[in-house]
Amino acid sequence: MTKTPVTIVGAGLGGLTLARVLHVHGIPATTYEAEPSAAARTQGGQLDIHEYNGQLALEAAGLTDQFRAIIHEGAQASRVLDRHGTVLLDEPDDGTAGRPEVLRGDLRRILLESLPPETIQWGRKVAGVRSLGDGRHELTFADGSTVTTSLLVGADGAWSKIRPLLTDATPAYTGTTFIETYLYNADAATATIVGSGAMYAGAPGKAINAHREAGGVLHTYVQLNRPAEWIAAIDFTDAAAATATIAAEFDGWAPELTALITDGDTAPVPRLIHTLPATHRWARVPGVTLLGDAAHLMPPSGEGANLAMFDGSELAQAIAAHPGDVEAALTVYEEAMYARSEAEAVDAEEILEICLGEGAPYSLAEFFRSAPESPSHAGRT
Repeated sequence: MTKTPVTIVGAGLGGLTLARVLHVHGIPATTYEAEPSAAARTQGGQLDIHEYNGQLALEAAGLTDQFRAIIHEGAQASRVLDRHGTVLLDEPDDGTAGRPEVLRGDLRRILLESLPPETIQWGRKVAGVRSLGDGRHELTFADGSTVTTSLLVGADGAWSKIRPLLTDATPAYTGTTFIETYLYNADAATATIVGSGAMYAGAPGKAINAHREAGGVLHTYVQLNRPAEWIAAIDFTDAAAATATIAAEFDGWAPELTALITDGDTAPVPRLIHTLPATHRWARVPGVTLLGDAAHLMPPSGEGANLAMFDGSELAQAIAAHPGDVEAALTVYEEAMYARSEAEAVDAEEILEICLGEGAPYSLAEFFRSAPESPSHAGRT
């Protein structure tokens, strides 16, 4: 048996921010992560980190300088196109938007490097969790080992193993799937149409979005409103056939756009978009709470990573501000988290409709024009 003051499940951005801010305040924590190492898989694409949440979390973590060192300069540019490649909106990166772009992997790295190595226990997949009463909980891992804790935080994402301790809510499919692929050596026409930052080309029910990442890599998310059964019928183990099926949905689109699908250098990967209710919350349960997607899963809108990091920072600061009173800390954290996550979830649902609804892509161009200061630049997660 091992007892730790704070036990965190999940070494994503939210869990690591929590561990780091606790460390800044001299509060020890242990984070259990199912992946065997930090390098076990790629960490996704580019994130825009916002002034009012993600950057505040990094400031609380004492990592502002490290964050500035990994910014991808020029990547805040945004373009909106129609299916023929006609440019409806072109916003250059003038450095004033307040949402600098970084690679998720780089951000995770600076968080990991800021923690004592023993903070993270890799290869510890949670198989089960149960309440022992009096605010204590026992985790059982896939290898049969167990730990007990008096403060458990589920930072373990959409399919959280910790969430059932608090609520019976489960993620529901939205009807939208993102299909991810990378293009490492784009031809000149495709590289030009994407531009220096993010490109959104849409129509009702479908879109091709791409981000230019470091080294000229084009990271594409194809968006389709389709039933889960339609996606399940595609054999993604046959990359060529899956690519052809997805590309067929964009017949008649500009070839510079469809090349982002057909010329991809990686096999297409489906990401079915699931959400929790915007009003998701739970009755206070002693000794346990959630953060990030485990607490408030919503459509991609540019807020997911920012909210997870801010949750981690706010929870850590609440714990530090209430020494010896875990329940007071969790109550303060949860009440504030419910309010901000509900507001962001409602906005995220509206943004998904703007991107893929009947008015797309003109509705998206108008969204950018009418709210250029908006930190939620459609679909950046």
